[in-house]
Parts: sequence; structure tokens; C-alpha cells
Amino acid sequence: MLRRLALAAVVSLAALATTAPAATATGPVPSAVPTAGPLSSAFPALGPLPVPLPPLPSFLDGGSGVGQEKPAARTRLTVTVERSGVAGADGTFELTCGPTGGTHPERQGACDRLAEVGATRAGQELFQSAPEGTMCTMIYGGDASARIVGTWEGRAVDTTVTRGDGCEIARWNNLVPVLPDLR
Repeated sequence: MLRRLALAAVVSLAALATTAPAATATGPVPSAVPTAGPLSSAFPALGPLPVPLPPLPSFLDGGSGVGQEKPAARTRLTVTVERSGVAGADGTFELTCGPTGGTHPERQGACDRLAEVGATRAGQELFQSAPEGTMCTMIYGGDASARIVGTWEGRAVDTTVTRGDGCEIARWNNLVPVLPDLR
């Protein structure tokens, strides 16, 4: 929606820039220097002021042309799950989003979850461990561990998630269905 609004504004400016000189040709022509006053004799009139058009922002043209949508950044992750205790959940799975594919058992749900979280501010911390010094409950969630490596929305990902304390359990649960649901 924002892209369309910005594109409409840029197109409107372009239309105004092409019609503005024709509309002012019958009236007084604005110039870049004073045409009256003490400085008028020092500088000759330069003619109509140009209306510069800024280049389209890169998010509008995608680097390939005016008004084309930028293709969604591909997500390609390798998810390795160990000791989950859930039949069929352990192993190494490939997950590709945009288009959805791979060997992940819940690839569509996983891609939907990644897209949902990526659209919010919480997506910035999705794959990050709890900061040093964070107070985490001493709840042990089991021996399960998972390693996620690859790219998510164009950003490199290399993280390990366990269930060793409350913060890690929360990280794991936030990544379901990318990771198996162990609740």
C-alpha cells in the first residue's frame, strides 16, 4: 500500500513537471535570479526554474524498472532437529519460502509463520539468543536442540535453539512450526 502511494506521488510530480512550463508560458516566467532590484543588472535572467524529478526510490522500481514490485527476498533455511522425542520430527529439513518448497514437514505453515513474524518488530529478534545477563526462569524443557542455518528475508541466519531454560523454551515456541511443537 505504501509503495503504491509513493508511486502515485512520484507519477503526480512527473505529470506536474511536464505540464508546469506550458502553464506558465502565458504568464510571468519565474527565474533563478532577481529580475528587479539592485542585483538584477548583475545577473541576467536564466529563464524558467527547472523542476527536478528525483529518481524513483529503489523500493519502488526494484532496480529493474519504474513501478515494478521488488521480488520478495527468498528464505532458504536448513533446520536440523535432534532429540525432540516426537516421531518424524528429528532430522535435517530444507525450507524454502517464496515460493514454498523443500523437505520440511510443515513448509507452508513454517513460511506463513516466518512471514507473519517478519512483518512485525518481533521479527528483528526472531533468531537471536537472549542478551547476556537476561533473567530466565530455570525451567528445563528437555534435551531437544535445533540448528537453523541459511537466509531469512535476505539476512544470514546461523543459530542454535535448545530448551535449557525459560528464554530458550520461549524462543523455540516462537519458532513453531519451523521447529516441532513440543508443548
